[in-house]
Amino acid sequence: MAAHIRRRLRKGATTTAVAAAAVAALAASQAPAATLADGPAGGGDPKAAGEDTASAEDDGAATGNSPYYTDLPPLVTPDKPGASSNLPVTGSAEAGIPASILAAYKQAEQTVRTTDPACRLPWQLLAAIGKVESGQARGGRVDANGTASPPILGPALNGQGFALIRDTDGGAYDSDAVHDRAVGPMQFIPSTWASWGQDANGDGRKDPNNIYDAALAAGRYLCANDRDLAIAADLDKAVLSYNRSNEYLRTVRSWFSYYQRGTHEIPDGTGKLPTAPSTPSPSPSPNPGTPSPGATPGPKPSPSPPGGKPTPGPSKPGDGSTSPTPKPPTSKPTPAETFGSLENAGTGPLRATAGQAFDERVAVLARNALGAPLGKVSVTFTVTGNTGTLFAGGKKTVTVRTGADGTATAPELRAGEKAGEFTVTAVAGTGRPRTLTYAATVTARQADTIARTDEKALVAAPGEKFADAVTVKATYKDAAAAGVAVTATMVKDPLGLFDNDKGPYFKDAAGKPVRTLTTLTTDAEGMLRLPEIFADGTEGTFKLRLTTEGGASVVIELTIQAPEGTAPEGTTPEETAPKETETPDA
Repeated sequence: MAAHIRRRLRKGATTTAVAAAAVAALAASQAPAATLADGPAGGGDPKAAGEDTASAEDDGAATGNSPYYTDLPPLVTPDKPGASSNLPVTGSAEAGIPASILAAYKQAEQTVRTTDPACRLPWQLLAAIGKVESGQARGGRVDANGTASPPILGPALNGQGFALIRDTDGGAYDSDAVHDRAVGPMQFIPSTWASWGQDANGDGRKDPNNIYDAALAAGRYLCANDRDLAIAADLDKAVLSYNRSNEYLRTVRSWFSYYQRGTHEIPDGTGKLPTAPSTPSPSPSPNPGTPSPGATPGPKPSPSPPGGKPTPGPSKPGDGSTSPTPKPPTSKPTPAETFGSLENAGTGPLRATAGQAFDERVAVLARNALGAPLGKVSVTFTVTGNTGTLFAGGKKTVTVRTGADGTATAPELRAGEKAGEFTVTAVAGTGRPRTLTYAATVTARQADTIARTDEKALVAAPGEKFADAVTVKATYKDAAAAGVAVTATMVKDPLGLFDNDKGPYFKDAAGKPVRTLTTLTTDAEGMLRLPEIFADGTEGTFKLRLTTEGGASVVIELTIQAPEGTAPEGTTPEETAPKETETPDA
């Protein structure tokens, strides 16, 4: 049967007569009916799906309403209802499904059955869509991992005969930084793949050109909005969400019905591709040598074949066309040269003590559109925050190019003096830059030990100040801990659970008594000499507790005691003087 590929229908351009003729031909030949009532549950009508049948825009369709194949199933169909699994490798290549492609559809069905059993996704629906989108991945031309080789790219969706969809991925998936193109076996446009892409073969990548990844992504997309694909109306909605065209729905339904009746597996690479596809041509450009106005325009450039190279004549990617392939313009990068993604190259937690260098350095990995490491990519690293942290050399922003292994490592970070959090941002690419953000923390300087530098008793008379100053030294891992914050508090117990409002005290800037100081810091030698301490009129032994960032602490005793022979406050010398003892008369 002659194959045809039609552009996605635009508003006012629905080819109803052609679609009707195709369905009539099927009925006359006793081929599987393409009626919308066909389906696992029967019943249904395209209008019930509530979808527009044509649009000049992509309307959120998975493929952006890009071109598709309109081949219909063979006239002679399998006669094994419900037996479309484990069939022998026999039959025509046109009707068979390549082994890797079939395996991917069935794996997707099993995965979705586990994660979304209410959807009841049949693999035959994936096969039907895969047939009209890529001719079963160009007849099974995939490598051992299931990746289309070379990649499958649709035509530029530039509004000339197709929807107008400007670039959304910077050319990462479709090697086109101007307009989007449908990509891979299931023909996702980049913006849809960004939301629905899957890693079904476990290689750590979501590759739209990998049949396993693409089939699972298509399955999850079709199951969206709580659809039950065993219900005809939901199935119609799902297919129309892929391409908003009733003609597309009829074609997919025809193949779906066919594959439900039975199919067979064929070796990879032996599938029969659609022939002589054609699409409406765009308006010719006003270049020298072009036809004069009113002349018949030439054939429209086709979807890009392997590597994104355009072929003359109207061909869909991988359709088996034998037309010569001109070399692409030297100015257009190949997928191997196109910047695709930016990833963390193993950077660990970013934490450092104030004033110290970070042990970790921020590193990123750039990949090309095929997922391989990409060298010579400029990456700009920027520190944002108020901790005072800078890159070596005192810079907040630095630019580094990736090496041959695709990695770029920022210079060493040195923490500022202020504790807190900040970020390091890595940005690469133009047009649609890729950005990575790393959280980092500066902790206050710490000490694990603090102790007095002498053991002299600290005593003061009531209402006087302590003659001897309190001096301590803080260390961290046996080294002097400089710049460590220390808190001094008069307390009632060694643990500092209860503050004391009597006894020794400090004075604030206004000369008023305070019993807690929080603005103390050790010097370069880790030493701290406390401000003067004063005594009130309450005698006794009191406690001063010093604590540091890091949890070190020391408790120091302070005694308020009147000098010997001095009357306590509020008494007279007569009251404290010893009285004579009277001797009783003999």
